[in-house]
Amino acid sequence: MAARPPVTTLRIGACQTPELLGDPDAALDLIAGFARHDVDLLLFPECFLQGYLVTAEHVERWAIDLSSDAFAAILDRLAPIRQTLVLGLIERRGPHFFNTAAVISGGRFLGAYRKVHLVPGELIFTPGDAYPIFESGGVRFGINICFDARFPRAAAAVAAQGADLLVVPAQNMMRRVNAARWQGRNIKIGAERVRETGLWLALADVTGERGEDRIGLGPTCVINPDGQVVTQVPDGSTGIAIAEIVVPAR
Repeated sequence: MAARPPVTTLRIGACQTPELLGDPDAALDLIAGFARHDVDLLLFPECFLQGYLVTAEHVERWAIDLSSDAFAAILDRLAPIRQTLVLGLIERRGPHFFNTAAVISGGRFLGAYRKVHLVPGELIFTPGDAYPIFESGGVRFGINICFDARFPRAAAAVAAQGADLLVVPAQNMMRRVNAARWQGRNIKIGAERVRETGLWLALADVTGERGEDRIGLGPTCVINPDGQVVTQVPDGSTGIAIAEIVVPAR
């Protein structure tokens, strides 16, 4: 009998959270709560730290410089968490603002991805221009943020660098008439990206209500390279989608 090829496994947790606006302390508390789960990598939604509200007032008030003492204090608070974190946040760098996902491990800042494809309502942000690759437990991963996943070239740029996994922080707090329709479409889009690239894909989103006209249903899920959803947080609930990703060992 031929020996089985060696593999590497990674337990990922994609977190479906309530929407928090302008409350980083509460966001950090939620991260600590999710970190109690037995996973290697935790993925949080788009702009999760300060909340996704694309107004000049909110962005200018809450954006954080990743070289600042304020961000160093956040890293200190996250230092006890053993998992690799992919944390959506609003970044300030000089006169520019970015829709960013920071990668953090043991309180160390490993790098960041800045959203390349911005929707028309995100003109306050500067688009990113690179697709960096990271590693957790021997599994290489890259990041697309929400609308990025609509573009095959964004996922392809990650796959071309030898990644195994694409993580997608998202924020689909939508008008009620659109929420259910887009929830299904977002899963379909994710499945298209993995069938094109052979990557695993994890998607993290928000849930709850904002006023009378907006609702977040998700989806938060993990999709295998065949385009099948292997785990998903129930619609409209907070929780974590946990899956074990198995890839060929390097």
